[in-house]
This record gives sequence, C-alpha cells and structure tokens, in this order.
Amino acid sequence: MAEDKLQQYQPLIEELKQQLGSPGFDGLFAQKTAHLSKPDQFLIKMEMSRLSQPIARFIDLRGQVSGEVKPYIHDGKQHFMDDLAIAVFEQEIAKHGQYTLAVYEAVMNTDNNFRVMQKRAQQQAQDDADTPALTLTHGAKLIKFASYESRIEERMNYSIKITVEVSKKSIISANTSDISLSGAKIKVHSKAAFEKGQLLSIRLVGLEQDFELGLKGGIQYEVVAVEPVNNEYQFVRLKRTFVENNQGFDEFLNSFIHGNKRRYKINLDNTMDAVVCKGYEQYYLPRVSSLFVFLSKVKDKLTLPSMVLTNENNAFIHYYFEDERKKSCLYSIFNQKRLAYLNSLHSPVKEAVLYTFTHSNGGKIYYYSAFDFELKQEPSLNPLFFGFGAQKDSWRAFKVQIMPSYHEDAFIPLSLPASAGKSLEKLNKRPTPRVQGFIQDVQNLMLLTDITDPRRTAEYKKHQFDAGQVNLLKHFGHGKSSTPPALEVVALEYVNLRAHKRYLYKTGTIFHVDSQTVIEGHTRDLSVMGLQVELNSPTDSQKGDLVYIDLPELQKITKKHDLKHLRYQVMAISKSKTIINLKVHKVSENKHPAIEFFTQLIDKNKSKLQACEETPKIPGLSTALRNMITKSVCQFPLYLHKESAHFNIGAIGRGLYSTKLHKALEHFNQSGDEQIEIAPVFPANFIEDELSEALRKQTRQDKPLKYTLFMRLDPDKKTLTDAVKSQILRDEDSLDSLFLFIKKALRKEILFVFQLQVSKTGRPDTDYLANELKYVSHYALHKAKDLEESLWNVAGVCDLIDITDEVIPTLEVEDNLIEKMTEKKRLWFESLPM
Repeated sequence: MAEDKLQQYQPLIEELKQQLGSPGFDGLFAQKTAHLSKPDQFLIKMEMSRLSQPIARFIDLRGQVSGEVKPYIHDGKQHFMDDLAIAVFEQEIAKHGQYTLAVYEAVMNTDNNFRVMQKRAQQQAQDDADTPALTLTHGAKLIKFASYESRIEERMNYSIKITVEVSKKSIISANTSDISLSGAKIKVHSKAAFEKGQLLSIRLVGLEQDFELGLKGGIQYEVVAVEPVNNEYQFVRLKRTFVENNQGFDEFLNSFIHGNKRRYKINLDNTMDAVVCKGYEQYYLPRVSSLFVFLSKVKDKLTLPSMVLTNENNAFIHYYFEDERKKSCLYSIFNQKRLAYLNSLHSPVKEAVLYTFTHSNGGKIYYYSAFDFELKQEPSLNPLFFGFGAQKDSWRAFKVQIMPSYHEDAFIPLSLPASAGKSLEKLNKRPTPRVQGFIQDVQNLMLLTDITDPRRTAEYKKHQFDAGQVNLLKHFGHGKSSTPPALEVVALEYVNLRAHKRYLYKTGTIFHVDSQTVIEGHTRDLSVMGLQVELNSPTDSQKGDLVYIDLPELQKITKKHDLKHLRYQVMAISKSKTIINLKVHKVSENKHPAIEFFTQLIDKNKSKLQACEETPKIPGLSTALRNMITKSVCQFPLYLHKESAHFNIGAIGRGLYSTKLHKALEHFNQSGDEQIEIAPVFPANFIEDELSEALRKQTRQDKPLKYTLFMRLDPDKKTLTDAVKSQILRDEDSLDSLFLFIKKALRKEILFVFQLQVSKTGRPDTDYLANELKYVSHYALHKAKDLEESLWNVAGVCDLIDITDEVIPTLEVEDNLIEKMTEKKRLWFESLPM
C-alpha cells in the first residue's frame, strides 16, 4: 500500500525534504532514488509535489509550543508563532521561495511543539516497555483552560461503511464515526498510516446502497488529525476540500443530517468538553486573589496600566495602591524603566518580587518601592530599605508576573455549531467598538499577588540601619502627578449569589452599636434577609459585629410587626465607615420579625419596588477582559470536590503558561493526558481532614484561608510519592520547626515554597454556561444534568503561588547551599521536555 511505502521510505523523504526547493533538487532526487522501482520513485515524487504546493493557511501556535507566542505578519496575514517557529518559517520561506505545505509542516514540527514532544515521549515509553506501569491512586482531572473550540456545523453520530482511496492502488475499507457537511471522523485499522494535511478520496458506500449520490469519483477530504486508540484501530479526523462543487450532494447531506439527528444523535463531545472547561473557569476567576492589571501602549510611546479587573478577593490590592485622592499610583511604581527591564527577561512569564510601603506627610500618601533585582544591584541600601520599611504597617510584598496579552483573545465564541440555530449569530457577538477602543492597545497582562507574611516581615525588621541615612530612601520614592493617567476599574461580572433579590428603598433607620452609641441613617436597599444602610456619621463597627436596627418610619405602617431592636450582623463596611451591609441574625429557629415583615412588604409591592440591577459602566468590557485572562492563565488552580464527609482535590487547572509545579508533576505523571497525580504534594490527610474542617466553617464571603507549603523534591526518584515530601505552615506556626526539613532540601534535593490560598465557592454560574447546557439538554437531558451536578460538587478553589524566590533570602542558612540548590533546580528543569 502507498502509505506503507511512504512509511518505509520516511528517512529518505526527510532527507529529500531538507533539499526541497534548492536549485539542484531534481538531480539530487534522481541520484537518491536511482535504486528504487519506477512506481516507488513516482510515489515519492508525488509526496514532494504535495509538499511544494503553495498554501495560505493561518498558523496559530498559542498553547501548542513552549516558547513565547507573539503576532507575526507575512504577506499581510497575521500568524501567532514563537521565536523558534518564526526562525524556521523564515528559513523555509527563503528555501522554497514562497509559503508552501513544506514550510507549514516544518513550522508545525519544531522541537518545542507539545505534540512533537508528546509523540517523542510516547515512542520513548514504547522503547521502555520493560518498565512496569504504575497505577495512579490519587489522580485529579486536568482542566486545560480555554481549550474548547467552536464548530461550524452539527456532527451526527452515524456509522456507515466507506472506502478510503489513498492512491489509485491503495484503497482501504473503514467506517464513519460521525459526519457533518464539511467533515467526518472515521474509524480505520491502526496499521494504516495517515499524516496531517494528506488528501484522501472517500466513497460513502453505505449511503450509496440506498441513495443516488452522483459521486462516482468520491469526495475529497483532508486529514486534520490522527488519534491512535489501540492496536486494532485509530480515529482519523477529516475536513472536506469541496473541490467537487456538488451543490446537490451538499443539500442532500445537510437534509439527511437534519432529518436524522434525533434518531442517530448529535455528537456532543465538543460542547460537553466546553461546558466542563468553562465551568471550572467560571469558578476560578471570581476567587483569584491576584489583581489583574492590563498594560497598554499610549500614543505608541509609553506603556501604562490602563485597566484593572477586580473581584471580591483581589480588590484590596487595587485599594492599597490608591492615594489620598483615590488615584491609583500603579503608573509611577511600574514605570518605563522597570517595565523595560521586566520585559527583557527571557522567560515567557516575567516574574519578580516587589516590596512597598507608604509614608504620610501633610495629609498626603507617598509610595516607596523596590524590586528584588534592584536591591541586588544596590546591596548597601538593603538594610535601610528593609529595616525601615518593614516597621511600617503599610509594608507589603507582592509577586509580579507579566506576560503578553492580545486584544484578539477578547472574543471566545460559543462551542456550539453555527447550524444549531438562527439565534446563535446574535449570541456570538464580538466586542463592541466601544469595548474595542479600550482593549486594542493592550500589550501585557500583569498579575499582582500579595505574598506578605508576618514571619518574613519580622525577619526584615531585624535589619539594622543608621537612622541618619533615612533621607537615602528618596532613591526608592515615587512622585505624584497632578494629572495621573486614567485607570479604568472593571468589576468582574459574575452570577448574583444573593439568595434574595434586593430592592432600592430609602427609609429612616436608627443604628444601635451598644447601649450608649446610637447613629441615625437611612436604608439604601433592602431584601428579605438583609439591608444596606448609610449612616449620618462613621461607626467603629467591624465585620462580624452584632448590631440592632430600628425602622421608625416603617413601624408607622404596621402594628403586626415590632420593628424595633431588630438583630443584624455586619457583613461588610465601606472605607468611609458609613455604608454597612447587614444580614439578619437568627438566634434560634423562631421567626425573625424583619424576615416576616419584609417578605410581606416585598410580595405586596413588587410592582412598585425597583430591583437593584448592577449595570456595568461599560457593557461587555468585563467579559472581554475575562476572556483575555482565560487565554493567558499562568497560575496553578486547584479545585476541591465534595466526597462524602470530606473534600478532595478533584481537578487541576492549566493555562497557556505551565508553572514549574505543572512541569514537575507531568514529569512524574503516569496516568495519561486527562489525569494528573497531585496528592503527594500535600502532607498526608491535610486536605481530607484539616482543610476540609476549616473550609466547612467558611462562608463564600470570607477571606481566603492562607497556608505556606514547603515541598522537597528529589528528581532522582521514579515516582511522585517517593520524590516529594512536604510540610504545611499555618499562621500560628514558627518557621523554626522546619529548619531540618529545609536544610535537607537545600543540601540534597530541590526546595519549593508555595502560598496556598483557599476560597469557598458559591453555586456555579450557570448563566455563563446556559447556551451550551441548553443545547446539550435538547439532545441528551441526562448528560446536561450530569454536567451540572458535577459542577455543583466543586466546594473550594485554591491557588498555589510559588513564593520560593521571596522566602529563600529570609532563611538563616548558608548562601552557598542556596546557590547550589538554585543551580541544581535550574539544570533539572532545563533537562525536562519543553
């Protein structure tokens, strides 16, 4: 068979490909194939002709290579490639004189392509067949962020007999697995060899027995992907080239699929994968404690912070960088010199540690800051900066991560096929011109994570400094602009997790803090279970306090309910201390007077009351920024699932940029692409017992639980269980207890330190998934219910943030141990497949 011949001559083909396009190729071809038969020579000649065909394919390597992907323009068409791919592309273009299939295949097969590396790893695994396979006992589902795709049409699960004509002399029998107007997935024996881009002619013999299709020459398809299943068969994904231009057949096939999709069932795999992936994404972003800052090019000169995306867990970082005028000072801290240095770093994600504190003078707030790389350049100022700054209550340490961001990523279409309904086009709306105006100049996404820890702050305070040198701190100070650049603060739009709808209503209140303190005010909004109250003067009340409320004006309209001394709990309080969110506090199973009264009031007056609708300032901007972030995740998300009385790690997220921990786990992982072992990273029973109990006591509104995880890794071990040892440090624990653990890691192994942040989730944002869930339920209601139930099992979201670089300098150990371990760590990660 032709494919077997091509496989047989693969080394020769690879050798000829290297010279394809060169002036003396014909002579070289004749010389290299002189020993072959005429049919074999012809076969290889046809393969060379195929590779020489000019094409106009779009290249998008985002998420497919380990390098940093960036836009690249060729002949007016934008591609997305990393530096290695660009170098190969330009080299091959120079060789072939134009953009051909050979150029495309060379770019898609660079050494740092994940598919190539996976194939190489599979081959290595096959070579090491003597090594016994290990059974994974603690696997977690691997969620690849933004990995879903939209399909052009519905695919129908339909199996019919077909013949696949690879060449005039090579015809293979096979079956379809699913089929659509413009593509198909076929099931064929595993010995048949197919390559991406290969053209095939297929005859639908199963249909031809019952219908006159008028396709004597078959239908031409192009191979999109080959998916090995086992030793018996493989799946080959195909797309039509439409060279036949047979409108009659197209109409027949479209009508056939539409008329039989209930009988044979629509293939829902793509949509179901998207629901799962989007479901985990919608849990993660609202719980992230890192502030998302977008950096934009202004007038083709300066790069400045232009937008921040906030949620309940990260908004405090934005507030920290606001001065007395409520103006953000991010523009002065992340100045042009610092951004230029960070962008010059070679890693795809530029990382550094930022230390800051503030000083108040004359009612004004001034910021002082230094990056870890700046302090290394001026070691003589370290004692002064750390010793003085750490004494301040405003002292903070932030992990800074910067990566490219593209406005094209703001649009993520639904995973539904375009043929699913006429309304789909309306739902798949690209960003509006107004939103596009905000995002079109975005260059980078920056994450700011607060990694301040009292134990390390205490170490910084130990630095001795000369008080007479305090003026030298001006070196780290930042000026104040009278007209600072605008920063758009965008709140992440997320499902309203309130159990009861709120209504705008203003009525007088009397706020009792204690028996002596009474403050008058009025309600801003109300619901069955809570109030938002604005006081005439500030209060010292704090979150969690129990207070009493009188409603004198409402008391006049009811004699049935006593609206004096209603017990409420403070849930949130504004920075001005005048706006308070209150929740009904029940001390027993007895009915609360406020609940009874407001239930009746709202039921009888719904037509008169105005519901609180939190309309975004710029509709669509939050969604656009959310999509851009989803396409560039560089963190390590973990998901805790409910399992009987405990929680367990049910899933791990991985974005475009894998962390070192991702790479280490994948090195030891032996359970395939869909699962990954994670349990040994944590001390035994920590997740099941201690964290489960702590999380059970949390509410969704509470601040994230915070732990420090120390992990030793021995790269010479064969399994993750043998390679990893870990210890958890709680807020009240001393670092002294880990001295020997840390010393051993520095001497013989590799040390990681992580900040573990754990947030309790609310209900899933099914509005975000509504269109896909509706589509799945239309054809398979049980599957839609199963998907929704699985998302309800997510109880907590965690972030593992690598803080090793900030922690290590504070450890009281010899510098040479740190240097040796750091170098060992670097060399080991460089040795791993990219």
